[in-house]
Amino acid sequence: MTHLDSDHQILYKLMDEYGNDVWNYAYFLTRNRDHADDISQEVFIKVYQGMHTFRGDASTKTWLFTITRNTAFSYRRSRFFKQGLLGGRIASLDYPVEGSSAAKYSTSTSPSAETEVMEQQYADAIWDIIMELPDKFREVLVLSLKYDMKIKEIAELLNISEGTVKSRLSRAKLKAQKELRRLEE
Repeated sequence: MTHLDSDHQILYKLMDEYGNDVWNYAYFLTRNRDHADDISQEVFIKVYQGMHTFRGDASTKTWLFTITRNTAFSYRRSRFFKQGLLGGRIASLDYPVEGSSAAKYSTSTSPSAETEVMEQQYADAIWDIIMELPDKFREVLVLSLKYDMKIKEIAELLNISEGTVKSRLSRAKLKAQKELRRLEE
């Protein structure tokens, strides 16, 4: 097996294992499916080109999310992204993503169509609330809840202190819970 074949296998494994996470994180950062597609592709190109620079100081997921975050922020500053935002709306989320923690809660008996619709509407309402949070709160909440990242990992990824992560996470949860209670009234 050549060095190039080995690199391809590593890339395919990373894409298979983390591709949905990278795309979802890019989506949460940009709030746009097309932009998340573009960013995800760019992330894995960067990973392929720089895979030999990975030192293992952080977990693979943290490394990929750092590249995703930096790529998304560069993309957001680009003219193309700014033009694409004109008249854009937040698309609805299609959760749970197969293989995600939310998908684990399915039961062996099939729920009624009405129950499924109501559960999907409730899930959509929760994601809408999360998407409306200020960026700094939304980001820590998503990294913690959806990607199950530890406080230390989030702090490394965002280059902020663990105390700041804890504070933002607490405030994000409070804001989301308050809005959810308001909707349930």
